Amino acid sequence: MSVEDRLAVVETCTRMAWHADQREWDRLAGIFAEKVALDYTSLNGGEPVELTPAEIVAGWKSALGGYDATQHLVTNHLVDIEGDTAVCTAAFQATHRLATPHGSPLWTLGGTYRFTLVRTAGEWRISALVMTATWADGNQHLPTLAAGT
Repeated sequence: MSVEDRLAVVETCTRMAWHADQREWDRLAGIFAEKVALDYTSLNGGEPVELTPAEIVAGWKSALGGYDATQHLVTNHLVDIEGDTAVCTAAFQATHRLATPHGSPLWTLGGTYRFTLVRTAGEWRISALVMTATWADGNQHLPTLAAGT
């Protein structure tokens, strides 16, 4: 594994959090492969899904766009690369802020991400993501309030 490939994988994973928090939806779409297996079942239940970048962005824009601010910190990257495939496991902490007349304005999650990436045309793209929430703190009703439901 080259240092350049490791840094490029970490950069791609970091950009997912950065672009989502900055609401840079077009740039967010650019870090994903044509189809992405998403698994958020530890938080939402249900089954993993396979989505296009446009579908991911639409969903995240709806889910995150209602917050006053979000901050997703991704750290402690462990990277394994084999040819044109990489796996990056990292810790995350995601803080969501929404002013509300009742309850705390913050909801924070922590856990791990497991990214699978493929190299396409010389660029690393996320082809699968498993988010495993291991703890939460704050106002668990904020996602419903942010969605306006």
